[in-house]
Amino acid sequence: MNKTLKKPHNPRKRFGQNFLVDDQIINRIISTINPKNNEIIVEIGPGKGALTLPILGHLDHLNVIEIDRDLVSLLNSLQQDKLTIFEADALQFDFNQFPQKIRVIGNLPYNISSPLLFHLLDFREQIIDMTFMLQKELVDRIVATHGNKTYGRLSVMMQAFFEVESMFVVPKESFEPQPKIESAILYLKTRTEPLVKNPKPLEEIVKIAFSKRRKTLKNCLKSIINQSQTEIDLSQRAEMLSIENFITLMNDYEKQN
Repeated sequence: MNKTLKKPHNPRKRFGQNFLVDDQIINRIISTINPKNNEIIVEIGPGKGALTLPILGHLDHLNVIEIDRDLVSLLNSLQQDKLTIFEADALQFDFNQFPQKIRVIGNLPYNISSPLLFHLLDFREQIIDMTFMLQKELVDRIVATHGNKTYGRLSVMMQAFFEVESMFVVPKESFEPQPKIESAILYLKTRTEPLVKNPKPLEEIVKIAFSKRRKTLKNCLKSIINQSQTEIDLSQRAEMLSIENFITLMNDYEKQN
């Protein structure tokens, strides 16, 4: 049976805390991560240690980032030499501070999942891969392909820089307190050859293109590019464009500037 910290802790809504308590799911996540001794692994939001403690059994060392000072105190009470605890906000954390490339894992708080993924995107050259538990609806959006209603800004931006895969669904009964929605495990592996070098121009185009989903690209992008400046058919909606199409559109836009 996997261990968690036994001291009581009331989950805090402002941190989006739902603690994993299902041993079967925990073991399945650890098998998916497949941690190795010589790796630098960084866990975001260790909570009460549901993943932290079992993973420590596979590693010489583990780094964790926790914003909740009460949970930091509980983690410190473990007196684990193999555990380095950063009391910090993951949204502000510098992932470049480690001496070699890292693997990132965690049960991400639902309320910061999207901004945190964009923050991690800035450190993609330092990251080997990432394994996260997220809202299933968010995972579905990230792995969606063009032509799908769930396809959007996150799909394009994550898939341009990472190979993405939805691993398995985690039922809401696996948590305490029980959330209202299902979760899923998402695996992201940094592309050795990203589809585009700089995310900023692509992000700008994609953000504007998906800002009004029901309108055509011609309508959404009229302030920055018109049909005579690109080979991409702007009479389509954003969800119909592949990632490669968006990169072409980005390149055509950059030619105008």
